[in-house]
Amino acid sequence: MPEYEKAMRPEDITRLFVERSNAGDAAGVAALYEEDAVMAYPPGELTVGRDAIRALWEKVLANGPRFEPEQPLPTLISGDIALTSTPPKDGTGARAQVVRRQSDGSWLRLLDQPEFVPPTR
Repeated sequence: MPEYEKAMRPEDITRLFVERSNAGDAAGVAALYEEDAVMAYPPGELTVGRDAIRALWEKVLANGPRFEPEQPLPTLISGDIALTSTPPKDGTGARAQVVRRQSDGSWLRLLDQPEFVPPTR
C-alpha cells in the first residue's frame, strides 16, 4: 500500500476524502478508515471493514463522481474520540463521522454516516 498523508487533525479526513475520491483512489479513501470501521452506506445497509469499504468505493468511483469540499461543523473531541460532521450543500440531512486517534497521533474514521436524511412525516 502506498504511503498516504495522514490526518493529523480530525478535520483533515474530510479534505483527504475529497482529494482521494476525486483522484479515483478507492484504496486511498479506504486508508482513512480503521480496519474494522462501519459505514452506513449504501442507504439502508452497512459496509463493515476496510476491505469492504475499499470495494464499495471502487464501484462508486468507477462512475467518476466529483466531490466538493463541504464546510465542517465544529468538531467535538473527547480524549481519543471525535465527532466530525458536515451539512450537505443541498441543506437536507447531515453527514457525521466518529473518528479515533491512532497510536501515532493520526486520526481514522471508525463510524461513518455519509448520508442521513430525516424521515418525512
